[in-house]
Amino acid sequence: MASSLELQAMRRAIALSAHGLGSTSPNPPVGCVILDATGQPIGEGYHARKGEAHAEGNALLAAGPASRGGTAVVTLEPCNHAGHTPACRQLLIDAGIARVVIALIDPTSRGDGGVNELLKAGVSVETDVLSEEALLVLGPWHTSLALSRPALTWLYVETSEGQAGALQRIPSARDLLLIADAVLDADGRLDEATPRSHGSGMIRLPADPHQLDHRELLETLHAGGVRHLLLDGGTELAAPFLTDDLVDHVVACLPDRGPSSQPRLTSQGVMMPDGFQLTGISRIPRYVKVSAIRRDRTGQDRSSPLS
Repeated sequence: MASSLELQAMRRAIALSAHGLGSTSPNPPVGCVILDATGQPIGEGYHARKGEAHAEGNALLAAGPASRGGTAVVTLEPCNHAGHTPACRQLLIDAGIARVVIALIDPTSRGDGGVNELLKAGVSVETDVLSEEALLVLGPWHTSLALSRPALTWLYVETSEGQAGALQRIPSARDLLLIADAVLDADGRLDEATPRSHGSGMIRLPADPHQLDHRELLETLHAGGVRHLLLDGGTELAAPFLTDDLVDHVVACLPDRGPSSQPRLTSQGVMMPDGFQLTGISRIPRYVKVSAIRRDRTGQDRSSPLS
């Protein structure tokens, strides 16, 4: 059973992993905290971009020799293959890590898997530690793998006419775009949500998304490495995706019209489509942000909520 210090470290690792949202795809955003032999944190790291060091490597670099005999707390099973970077399970073994605490098993792990290789090397391993909390960051990536398409979030702002409009018109809400890999707007323009500083190993977007229907677009984006797509616009943009049950999350920004006002919602301006359950409500300047997630026919979450 994970100790209190390990649980604290895992929640820290989950928070750190969110720094990689929108920039690691098709790799997952992962966080790691290294504890020394007494359980004190001595290093932490996260995966920032595909092709660069993974979370475990960055955390071990910060921890240095003091990691020997310690514990690595990581949000996803250490990878078992060498590519642009060494296999993370081997980095942990070579550093003398004695115990690894993992939130989620990696469904893409190769060979016998990182956990089995760690066990073969005599490393103590515990899995499924705060896995539901880890899905707050890894959920869209996990959903994308399961559905063979990008996880899809519809973001909109309620306009003065009671309609759904583009979220980018709200300066205080534009940072919401950073959670994903790509953004499709009402004009059919497709952009990276977090522009990369270089193109090597990054996601690929189709040159002309107008030539693809919505299902073909999702297939093409998934093949190009997009694991989370945002729809930024009104009901007309979202309609074909909603009709085919392809939207996983909805985030709506509702303006503050004062403590007493007439409702302005119309048949085209419902706050949440049928089949979605509210998962979070918070305030941003002059708006309330409402998040919801689709429930499948068994009543289970399709993916983790985005707050």
